[in-house]
Amino acid sequence: MLRANYHTHTTFCDGDNTAEEMVDRALELGFEQLGFSGHMDEEIHMDWRAYKAEIERLKGAYAGRLDIICGVELDTLYDPTSCPGAEYLIGSTHYLDVDVPFSRAVDWGEEVSQRLCDECFGGDWYALCRSYYDLEAQVYDRLKCAFVGHFDLVTRFNDAMRAFDENDPRYLGPALEAMEYLVSQGVAFEINCGAHNRGRKEELYPRRSLLKALRSFGGEIFINSDAHQTSCLNGSFDVAVERALECGFTHVNIFSHSPYGMLETRQLALDAL
Repeated sequence: MLRANYHTHTTFCDGDNTAEEMVDRALELGFEQLGFSGHMDEEIHMDWRAYKAEIERLKGAYAGRLDIICGVELDTLYDPTSCPGAEYLIGSTHYLDVDVPFSRAVDWGEEVSQRLCDECFGGDWYALCRSYYDLEAQVYDRLKCAFVGHFDLVTRFNDAMRAFDENDPRYLGPALEAMEYLVSQGVAFEINCGAHNRGRKEELYPRRSLLKALRSFGGEIFINSDAHQTSCLNGSFDVAVERALECGFTHVNIFSHSPYGMLETRQLALDAL
């Protein structure tokens, strides 16, 4: 069983549980590491000082029982100086680089997504996806993130909307171009279980075809639940491990602190999980 998660949200942003409740659940699950990754973006941004202070308090309170890591999920279009002292960054593209008087987030709801498509791209979903992946390709250059969060988030509502064909070259082409470029930068990707473990999508992020491509490009992976509730802290990990093996991956990356307090990246064999 995978005993770590690095994409964890709390009441400091849009999570349902406190950071300490997440720690208690991690201990119940036998976790060895827990990384917190509150949102910093234009619509959801934490009180950074309060957040960091609480994570540092928990590190001390649970020392020797759980390796707690202070991370952040930072949006591609947000200010990377907003989170000084973060031990790792998740680089995520939630927002399109467009100027509109309403939310420009691709995961804010079906109506918002359709309005973005209609008003900014003339109803052309493939043009919207191209814009998303053009921006996604910049996430490491802009943020120097440790890994890319939910790479194909632009598909968030596509299971229900069927707005575009995810096998169409007009969609796959920009996605693969962005992925290949990011792999060339040496940045890892997460297999994100969030939409799957909450019953919102059939596929994980990245979807199976993109995950196979990631393997062929030589990409590295983390596995994360993107938990907003204690009940989802290890949600769909079994599916993610199975999917990673199916796509040819042999190991998953994990973070942990060294005896000297430095954050290190290690590898775990997937077939041992």
